[in-house]
Amino acid sequence: MTTALEREKDRIRTVTRLLHQACKPIRVLRTIDWAPEVKATFLASGCRELPQVTYPPFDPEPTLAAVREARRLTLPVTTIDNWLERHAHSIELAARMLVAVGTPSFFEFGRQIYGEPTAPLRYADVTPLDLAQSVIDTIAQLTAINIPIAPPTYHDAETVAADLTQAVKAHFGDQAPAVELVDRLSANALATAKAIRVRRGARFTDRDYSQLLNHEAYIHVATSLNGQAQTDLPLLAAGHPGTTRTQEGLAVLAEIISGSIELDRLRRLADRVLAIQMAIEGADFLQVHAFFMERTGDPDQAYENTRRVFRGGVITGGAPFCKDLVYLLGLLQVNNFIRTAFNGGRADCLSLLFCGKLDFFDIPALCELYALGLCRPPRFLPPWISDPRYLLALLTFAQFIQRVNLGPLAELARKLLDSAPLVQLPTSPQA
Repeated sequence: MTTALEREKDRIRTVTRLLHQACKPIRVLRTIDWAPEVKATFLASGCRELPQVTYPPFDPEPTLAAVREARRLTLPVTTIDNWLERHAHSIELAARMLVAVGTPSFFEFGRQIYGEPTAPLRYADVTPLDLAQSVIDTIAQLTAINIPIAPPTYHDAETVAADLTQAVKAHFGDQAPAVELVDRLSANALATAKAIRVRRGARFTDRDYSQLLNHEAYIHVATSLNGQAQTDLPLLAAGHPGTTRTQEGLAVLAEIISGSIELDRLRRLADRVLAIQMAIEGADFLQVHAFFMERTGDPDQAYENTRRVFRGGVITGGAPFCKDLVYLLGLLQVNNFIRTAFNGGRADCLSLLFCGKLDFFDIPALCELYALGLCRPPRFLPPWISDPRYLLALLTFAQFIQRVNLGPLAELARKLLDSAPLVQLPTSPQA
């Protein structure tokens, strides 16, 4: 005889299977991607003509039908059902957003998923625009110091692909994604659970390679593979816009903890937020491209940054794609969650962050699902979680600094610097 508990577990399996099915047609970046010819035409025009972009039609009905059936089986009054409803809502918004590509409604649905630059966070009086401006202001202060930095060493695509192949095989074993060299790619490299594609002819610094490994492989590939192993909760294998904030927050945090991030990367993340706000206020593709030209001096890189803002939206301004808001926002939220888990002695929750494609708000439900035997522990973890010695030291240092009143010490340091004559350092480190 089937018990009430088994019936409940079967219901949860069914709902997550339906929501996973609902996600399958939703391929946001693929749907709103621009053909390489758009870039070639734009650059050939001297960056003076608005791009002409078309998008394939999207049929939302299979997704909406699966969401309706999932909702019929839920009553969002428990922790688990609230988790299911949050994902159902995000999946529905994503489907409606894709129906509206190229129109102002694309932005209206997108802002509900990803947020908007001037909207304060729900639990903190700060906006994504505030975060971006803070990063830019801090970088401006640091660049004024004129710290000597050695020029980067560049590596070709073949070398990077060979190194990536070795690294992912060591980390993922028989489930390692293939590393492929391709001739045409919108970025220098892109990753899925099955393959990391590297554009032939691209050049990579040592930081580029490390970012690719830690961001794409150790986070995005790992959470995809861990989600695919969740046979009772297939929803965890389905990345959708509702999970983007936490996934990208984890990935940027991985860059920081691994030491692979640099100021230029942080500046790019912040500049994208400013560019989204410019587009909301009516700036068109050409105006935002000019903004990025001032930042980079490179028409090709400025195009790629601008494309990220306008893909799926309205080229003439007013309705951009808001996804790039989630990098700094996700970093803030994930970092705070991990620090709080550390302070509260909840190391169990740190591992659960990697059991699939999820939002950190899902953790209470996942703990209950783990207790029910439905959620499996993740097999693949980033090195800073599987060997957390550095993470623990970093978190301990952060707590130590928070508990010390640095005002008097900072004043002392300022007086020392005021009394020290300026030293003309060499422009590059000496051997």
